[in-house]
Amino acid sequence: MRTLGLLGGMSWESTVPYYQVINRRVAERLGGLHSASLLLWSPDFAEIERLQAADAWDEAGDVLGAGARRLVDAGAELLVLCTNTMHRVADAVEAAAGRPLLHIADATGERLRALGVRRVGLLGTRFTMEQAFYRDRLAERFELEVRVPDAEARGEVHRIIYEELCRGVVDDASRDRLRRMVDDLAGEGAEAVILGCTELGLSLREHDGEVPLLDTARIHGEAAADAALADEALTEDPGA
Repeated sequence: MRTLGLLGGMSWESTVPYYQVINRRVAERLGGLHSASLLLWSPDFAEIERLQAADAWDEAGDVLGAGARRLVDAGAELLVLCTNTMHRVADAVEAAAGRPLLHIADATGERLRALGVRRVGLLGTRFTMEQAFYRDRLAERFELEVRVPDAEARGEVHRIIYEELCRGVVDDASRDRLRRMVDDLAGEGAEAVILGCTELGLSLREHDGEVPLLDTARIHGEAAADAALADEALTEDPGA
């Protein structure tokens, strides 16, 4: 089993599910008392959010790259960046660490390919919905047509993420607004909707809309566990 290095805490609320998903996947694959070999580095998210708001992506990449290097020095063999938005600097993090990084959009794209989806909606932070780094990767690598909500809805989902979900607040009225956004995207032709912020899975569930919802934290965590176990036998441990 390879040791995973998790760059988490962006926000920490959605890093908790990563730990659960990865360990449960390893237990399902290997059986018995098996759990994941992993390391976690978690920055002060207030500093990361400040850099996001200031459009200081190079500086943010330096911060996360330094964190990734610390994980590698501690023994991490494969990096997992537990956030969608900060994949804006994924290349810089991977280069700084000198280890492979499992990209969240690739894990999500593979799941969409398996579902046979070609037109997909995307909810996330304003950065993820409006900048090209995420949408273009899905389009170029997986031939997906990616749709996002209108400007007013983009502002509202961004607010819900930062003012509520990142603070551990799961509000029923906000959940209803998110569900309406999902249904609106489905009405515009989306065959599935990506919950393209790892916090969104704290509010919405897989069947909360007219089309399938893809929880990127769960998908990414499962892919990370599978990658860590790529060379392991798929047999249950009879001794536990």
